[in-house]
Amino acid sequence: MALFVVVSVFYMVTLVGNLTIILLSHLDPQLHTPMYFFLTQLSILDLCFTTSCIPQMLVNLWGPDKTISYLGCAMQLYIFLGLGAAECVLLVVMSFDRYVAVCRPLHYAVIVHPKLCDRLAFLVWVSGICDCLVQGHSTMKLPFCSHHRVDDFVCEVPALIRLACGDTHVNELQISMNVGIFLLGPLLLILISYGQITRAVLAIQSQEGRSKAFRTCSSHLLVVLLFYCSATAVYVRPRSYFSQKAGKFLTLFYTVVTPTLNPLIYTLRNKDVKGAFMRQFEKSRTASME
Repeated sequence: MALFVVVSVFYMVTLVGNLTIILLSHLDPQLHTPMYFFLTQLSILDLCFTTSCIPQMLVNLWGPDKTISYLGCAMQLYIFLGLGAAECVLLVVMSFDRYVAVCRPLHYAVIVHPKLCDRLAFLVWVSGICDCLVQGHSTMKLPFCSHHRVDDFVCEVPALIRLACGDTHVNELQISMNVGIFLLGPLLLILISYGQITRAVLAIQSQEGRSKAFRTCSSHLLVVLLFYCSATAVYVRPRSYFSQKAGKFLTLFYTVVTPTLNPLIYTLRNKDVKGAFMRQFEKSRTASME
């Protein structure tokens, strides 16, 4: 019951925080920029990501019934894989946006134009769909043991591989490839881009300019560390003792805690979002008084 209350609170904060970012980015003209376009995409992913698993998790935590149907487990797995892979790619896209903003500020509007933003968003969602179709299909084809007990909070690949009775070497190899493609590869690209950003920031003469550049990138870098560290720890060794015992709590972290922290990190540390919120609040108050 204690965990039910904690997860419920986190889920409500996730819903409110991400919906606020989506609405503000849509309503406020000053937030109609590539940065907030990608931030809106992240909020949509986080909303779908958490909604695909947390309601079922709350049902299981509430009462004695800890079951999930086969179809429900399969749907949760496919959605979980697709949105997780899409978020990995999106974080790389956001790091590219920050790289251009800091390292090529005079060419930012030319490089990161609206058509490129739409194409990058399309790439993000297509990457997620491809991953869920490939890895989800191979995982659900595994021969599962008769007791059908998923030792985890959600139906994700490591938990279902531990449940399988047959040979899982192909699936584990597939996980290793996915870790390279969607976790370690993107993380390396992000670190390279931030290495270039750090060099550009250190070259700025004014303290105010360095502080502004740091604020621009620090929120995204913190989100990257929260997501990638927990997700990589779960998927690197899916059959290990660590994954079985501690991995499911790391799963709980990046499915519940990280999507909650994302909007808080971007809103509490961002003057543009706070300014947009105040403008919309004043507009609503003026309209109600009239």
